[in-house]
Amino acid sequence: MQTVLISGASIAGPALAYWLTQHGFRPTVVEIAPVLRTGGNAVDYRGPVHLGLLDRMGVLGRLRELQTGGTAMRFVDEHGRRLMEMPADFAGGELEVLRGDLSRILCEASGDRTEWIFGDTITALAQTRTGVDVTFRSGTRRTFDLVVGADGVHSTVRRLTFGPERDYVRHLGYYVAGWDMPNHLGLGRDSSNYNVPGRLAAIGGDHRDPARASAFVAFSSPREIPYDRHDLQAQKRIVRERFAGLGWEVPRMLGALDDAADLYFDQICRVDIRPWSRGRIALAGDAASGATLGGMGNGTALVAAYVLAGELATAGGDHTLAFPRYEAMVGASARRAQRGGDTTGRFLAPRTARGIRMRNWLHNRDWFLRLTMRVAGDRSTRIDLPGYPTRPARPAG
Repeated sequence: MQTVLISGASIAGPALAYWLTQHGFRPTVVEIAPVLRTGGNAVDYRGPVHLGLLDRMGVLGRLRELQTGGTAMRFVDEHGRRLMEMPADFAGGELEVLRGDLSRILCEASGDRTEWIFGDTITALAQTRTGVDVTFRSGTRRTFDLVVGADGVHSTVRRLTFGPERDYVRHLGYYVAGWDMPNHLGLGRDSSNYNVPGRLAAIGGDHRDPARASAFVAFSSPREIPYDRHDLQAQKRIVRERFAGLGWEVPRMLGALDDAADLYFDQICRVDIRPWSRGRIALAGDAASGATLGGMGNGTALVAAYVLAGELATAGGDHTLAFPRYEAMVGASARRAQRGGDTTGRFLAPRTARGIRMRNWLHNRDWFLRLTMRVAGDRSTRIDLPGYPTRPARPAG
């Protein structure tokens, strides 16, 4: 039974673990976080390909029970007057769930047939003729037949195998940040969004706790900002500096930022790397074809996991055959989906007042909304997936 080490327990990693177990492989998932992350932003799926895979995994019904119902985006002026609104199904697709709920259910799907390691990460990879020698931060050393990096845009496996991040990750001119705060506006699920040129501030009600809300900001920055990704206070300082002096609800948002125990802060960027594998090591999901926002990476992660496991099974575990076939089958679809991320920043925070007015005018037209939805749907469905025979699952315990 071949062993496969997967780095990352968000979406691509657990999905890949599930499909590998269905084909008789023995996966191990390592995740740097000490426990499985809960909550988080909402992720969405649309179209028969994505929903069909969730159904085949046996998790679609459970996810429907936890779906958020989508989130409408209401754009307002500094007095709270509505300027434009995006319907819930624009951002939420046909199924929207919290990322933490999705990760948990995908992890549970492979049950005790997957080994889970939390609070650790890979620090070194050395390929041999028969396997990959792996060193972990904890000091543990193990050997696996194959290694897959499913550890996101800032992939450790990609850096260790292919080289520094700057060679493969392209900055797209914007940064985003998000944190929790009290729901002083009494907001429901929908979000209120306020723009000035080059900046967006938004607040939306928490889907679980009506007393809490989620703050979100985006701002233009043509050049990358140097900062320590592990320095929370430095990231908070950047957000305060960029949004100081703005009206609307921004002062309250920044006030809540002081007390926020956690903060999501990242650039809007895109991963461009070919090929997706080197020897016994491959990339999946955002590590191979990520786009921070708007690139349908959640759907691509499901497709990549399914195809990668299926091609390994078809090739009898021969990675020299399976990895190129996997990339040939998924690559074009993933790159089409990525294109949505190229314009996300400009949609959220147009750099000029004229750009804001034009965005609002266009999205207030039904014909433009229908066109936008059709393009998004096309990007999520233009791939034909083969049917891979799987082995019956062994009873738990």
